[in-house]
Amino acid sequence: MLFDTHVHLNADQFNEDVEEVIKRALEAGVENMVVVGFDRPTIEKAMELVEKYEFIYASIGWHPVDAIDMTDEDLKWIEELSSHPKVVAIGEMGLDYHWDKSPKDIQKEVFRKQIQLAKKVKLPIVIHNREATQDIVEILKEEQAAEVGGIMHCFSGSAEIAKECVEMNFLISLGGPVTFKNAKKPKEVAVEIPLEKLLIETDCPYLAPHPYRGKRNEPSYVKLVAEQIAELKGLTIEEVAEATTLNAKKLFGIN
Repeated sequence: MLFDTHVHLNADQFNEDVEEVIKRALEAGVENMVVVGFDRPTIEKAMELVEKYEFIYASIGWHPVDAIDMTDEDLKWIEELSSHPKVVAIGEMGLDYHWDKSPKDIQKEVFRKQIQLAKKVKLPIVIHNREATQDIVEILKEEQAAEVGGIMHCFSGSAEIAKECVEMNFLISLGGPVTFKNAKKPKEVAVEIPLEKLLIETDCPYLAPHPYRGKRNEPSYVKLVAEQIAELKGLTIEEVAEATTLNAKKLFGIN
């Protein structure tokens, strides 16, 4: 049984056929998924999905690209929703230096506020990092994020950085890019990071694995991520599925 730890079934790309997509995921052996809300509309949709489907959980937070739009009311609202039994993490949060919608200082402030909130409500955090590794590692250390730990979502950094994150109580989540033929770093991470510190995800509808690269991604494809990790580690897909599911359930406090 597989656990897709990061899906955006609340994205507009799934408006027409979300039920069919979920059905295909179950048929592919996906036992659980975490749908990630990162602004008001996507958080609202995530909460609707967790109410409707027993095996779907939510992570709620504010995306760094939109940090400039987040108000104190939004943060208070996230705190209130975090007490819902199916909200298992805060995020995705972090830094994104690729897009320049939100100034870096505002991104950092919103990031810090969400880490502090997660520590207050005692939930792990989900980290979004784009071209901001050094600043993210620094803030996680300064805010003592190891206290709650969490996930380096769709990790694209080096094995060295991955090891540093593991030391800070974070699990490393690999997605579609680990299956790309030219993706050297994710493959190295898959080999060097112990299985008990790894998670799998799709980040659907984005980053579809090979051979669906460039098409809409969906949770059923998480099996391809597990297969690639199994191949790189010289394990069976069952071993990878079992371990990553156990890792996810332990982190999220799911029995």
